[in-house]
Amino acid sequence: MADAQALDEVVDFTSDLIRIDTTNRGGGDCRERPAAEYAAERLAAAGLEPMLLERTPGRTNVVARIEGTDPSADALLVHGHLDVVPARAEDWSVHPFSGEVRDGVVWGRGAVDMKNMDAMILAVVRAWARQGVRPRRDLVIAFTADEEASAEDGAGFLAERHAELFEGCTEGIGESGAFTFHDGTGREIYPIAAGERGTAWLRLSARGRAGHGSRVNRENAVTRLAAAVARIGAHEWPVRLTPTVRAALTELAALYGIETDLRDVDALLDKLGPAARLVEATLRNSANPTMFEAGYKINVIPGEAVAHVDGRCLPGGEEEFRTTLDELTGPDVDWEFEHREVALQAPADSPTFAAMRAAVEAFAPEGHVVPYCMAGGTDAKQFSRLGITGYGFSPLKLPEDFDYHHLFHGVDERVPVEALHFGVRVLDRFLRTV
Repeated sequence: MADAQALDEVVDFTSDLIRIDTTNRGGGDCRERPAAEYAAERLAAAGLEPMLLERTPGRTNVVARIEGTDPSADALLVHGHLDVVPARAEDWSVHPFSGEVRDGVVWGRGAVDMKNMDAMILAVVRAWARQGVRPRRDLVIAFTADEEASAEDGAGFLAERHAELFEGCTEGIGESGAFTFHDGTGREIYPIAAGERGTAWLRLSARGRAGHGSRVNRENAVTRLAAAVARIGAHEWPVRLTPTVRAALTELAALYGIETDLRDVDALLDKLGPAARLVEATLRNSANPTMFEAGYKINVIPGEAVAHVDGRCLPGGEEEFRTTLDELTGPDVDWEFEHREVALQAPADSPTFAAMRAAVEAFAPEGHVVPYCMAGGTDAKQFSRLGITGYGFSPLKLPEDFDYHHLFHGVDERVPVEALHFGVRVLDRFLRTV
């Protein structure tokens, strides 16, 4: 069991890490090294030998291994990222990099995404060092850079250049799972991620005939691109049920006493009420236009226009995605992948998933654990290149007024102290028993 010091440290570590500004603005504009050094110092104080690894100066990753008691057992990867998305201080109630603890809540960018989990890992590892605890399986601890952009300086670099550090790892746990979802009827649901949609960020370009804005122009690049973007935004993607989403729907239907009819998913979602939010974003591929670049003067028709689209693909859905984009863009608009990562699936009936379920239920007996698929992606994509099956498991027990998903990348990001205590206890139990 995690000791009292671990419960104090997880709050201190979360607050300290938030105060270290690791804003990732993309394009290489980030410096994780101070946070990496902070984590490495605390791992070293627990008797480990952390390695600081960089592809680019300042973009630092930390990796350490804890030797297990069973040398025949497969190793487990436990990972969290150190970078955060930008935050504008003028929009926040509390400065986003203050790490302030107020009224039992830790405030700041990274409080849920995901310096809280980084702090939990550090707190558990240090508690084990004090107690002389060793896990059954080898644990590889990794704190990564660059997750909020391309991961090229983080998990991608580690998987490509330092695969030997992850020798024996067959499974891993990372962000976004085992948090409290309140359905509005008093039920507490704890979704554990057993899948992720793939990333398909696109660049669309249209060429046309440049000219004067007062003249008729049937080859207007802006018009061509705008029409394609409108078609993409309005497209209704068909439902495609993956094994993870099927399992989620089946378990949710059983929880609510609803007959499971996966032939009519829309009707089933209506019956699930608010709980439908756990699956509705992962029923199909998606493509959302997000950026538009064209022109340089109001009376000049430009010869080129560019747009960007955030696409996401279900496991097995990339061929359909490509074919559909070809149809929607048409003959006058070209498209290409600007950033692309694989979709993931993990078995929801594995011993590891069962251990996660048991750990949550031990400290939230009133809760209901279900598998789910993440709409976005994590570093698990890069680590999958090493044959590591990834789960989302960053346990938090949240009150009803905390909307976990809206706090991700949102204003006034924060996490209750009690949620961090719950996370340490659950993570400690899971890592001891898995």
